[in-house]
Amino acid sequence: MKKLFILLAVASLGFVACNNDATADDAAAKAADSARVADSLAKVAADAAAAADSATKAAADTVKAAADSLKK
Repeated sequence: MKKLFILLAVASLGFVACNNDATADDAAAKAADSARVADSLAKVAADAAAAADSATKAAADTVKAAADSLKK
């Protein structure tokens, strides 16, 4: 059993020593992903603001219509 643990420890050290150096690729991918997420969040915020503005205008029109109908 000790030999198995030693073999696994040596093999894991081998994997660590042969690390794939993809840090530059990872950084570029993370930056692109962050930009994509930021764009998506900005679009959602703009859509929410437009929906809120539309709802406000609709509510104002409804109140105005109700007030006009009471005048008659």
